[in-house]
Amino acid sequence: MLWGGFSGGLELRNSADGATCLRGRFPYGVATTLVDGGHGQRAKKEVIAKRAFAPRIDAGEDIHFLAQHDFDKPLASREAGSLTFEDQDDALAFEARISPQMKEVSYVRDFLAGLEAGLVTGLSPGFRIRSDQNAESIAADGDAILRTIRAADLFEISAVTKPAYPSAQIEARSWGLTAHPSQSHLKRWRL
Repeated sequence: MLWGGFSGGLELRNSADGATCLRGRFPYGVATTLVDGGHGQRAKKEVIAKRAFAPRIDAGEDIHFLAQHDFDKPLASREAGSLTFEDQDDALAFEARISPQMKEVSYVRDFLAGLEAGLVTGLSPGFRIRSDQNAESIAADGDAILRTIRAADLFEISAVTKPAYPSAQIEARSWGLTAHPSQSHLKRWRL
């Protein structure tokens, strides 16, 4: 599975029932450098095209919100009714609701403490590029190689410490009211 990331502002609020609501945005059309081109390598950049994650989102398939891409640390999911998405032309927006019961779980407490301390500020999607021919393109971009992802299956989105996409945003509020793909083709892009 591939991961990208995004960091941004953070805000925590508690609801009357003790739930915490997190909102985030992963921007489309913003290139990020995955490999800087040092040590004789060519720089590698990646951009996610608008609505690239639409296939699973529009189909209503289950997607998880995780801590640090760890499926053993789920925070919310569509299937549980605690995760919603709005796929816009400029960004993928989501809202995750962490219930008071989940906030009693040790890894959730750890995650929320890291969030409040400003240590977890990034947002990163976990996805697999679809198999059709138009799902991705690779082109020269000056001295770099640019991969544009046009169609990908989103399986999870994570709050992370160090995202690859620095423009993604996550904020936390508490309000009153897979199958994993083969890793061989992925290594050409991820260190």
